Amino acid sequence: MILHDLIDYQTLRVIWWLLLGVLLIGFAVMDGFDLGTAALLPFVAKTDLERRVVINSVGPVWEGNQVWLILGGGAIFAAWPPLYAVSFSGFYLAMFAILFALILRPVGFKYRSKRESPRWRAGWDWALFIGGFVPALIFGVAVGNVLQGVPFRFGSDLRIFYDGTTLFELLNPFALLGGLLSVAMLVMHGASWLQLKTKGPVADRARAFGRTAALATIALFALGGLWLWAGIDGYRITSAIVTDGPSNPLSKTVETGSGIWFENYAAMPLTMLAPVLGFVGALGAWLFLGTRREILSLLSSAMSVLGIIATVGVSMFPFILPSSLDPKSSLTVWDASSSHLTLFIMLVVTAIFIPLIVAYTSWVYHVLWGKVDEKEISDGTGHAY
Repeated sequence: MILHDLIDYQTLRVIWWLLLGVLLIGFAVMDGFDLGTAALLPFVAKTDLERRVVINSVGPVWEGNQVWLILGGGAIFAAWPPLYAVSFSGFYLAMFAILFALILRPVGFKYRSKRESPRWRAGWDWALFIGGFVPALIFGVAVGNVLQGVPFRFGSDLRIFYDGTTLFELLNPFALLGGLLSVAMLVMHGASWLQLKTKGPVADRARAFGRTAALATIALFALGGLWLWAGIDGYRITSAIVTDGPSNPLSKTVETGSGIWFENYAAMPLTMLAPVLGFVGALGAWLFLGTRREILSLLSSAMSVLGIIATVGVSMFPFILPSSLDPKSSLTVWDASSSHLTLFIMLVVTAIFIPLIVAYTSWVYHVLWGKVDEKEISDGTGHAY
């Protein structure tokens, strides 16, 4: 028996769908509080010392957290090549906007304190704000567009044709709702992080913003669900489904219709756990921010992030990128993956390196445990930013 035959092709495809979700959730949870903290920077910190406290709460860990984004992009490239090709082509301008914003983060961290000029530092503070707010917004906008379907199709030779026009086409009402939900969710998460890592006025302001963001998360998540039910068509495969065949998106027929994105919850009731976690986590964050339960508020906000992202994946399964232009060109778990051997080799590599990343990350957070101290920042000891 060939080694990779130990796990059949169908199972490997599902495993990699789950792993893609894990990596995206890992990015949203780990780097999400960095983005949320940066988006809160101009509002929770009024003095230069307070801003340095906020920056030093994430400065030592943001680079390690961003590894999850790199892992997610690499997984899409290697495990789901058509998904990578379509999404990175169709969302090209949006990706550039995210990349520009993310580039501002390391530059802002490194250059902000190079000069003592208030104008210089204020400029870099707003650059850090852009580096947190813009990615949070655009990632949510992208998810909103994916749920509606993306205007692409495959030719008979499987060449990809993307018929979208401009970046502003992506900024439709439902996608903007997704962007606002993403911002609210990550601001809630960032506020929970600041409550854990800071004290005094900064923590008090973060709690106030975080509680508002938690309520906004609940409201926007509920509104998005109602909108998806009543006004956004879902996708359903109507032909025979071949789960272990070659990756050819054109070998199926697909129909669209209202309410289809909710069918998985009726077929698999256990999947209702995903939206429940989204709501309960946000409610818990609101409660524990108010009662100053630092660890519980951070865990609750992370639970909400997990639940909201999982809700999207569960609703769409087995679709991973629907086509609004030609529904049969939609990419699914069963027809958009790499080969059996490639998925198996990647699974072995992932089984080795993900535990190492988790162990290293856990050690880093153990070493850096505790609140950022204003006195150490003023003395110039113990903090780099």
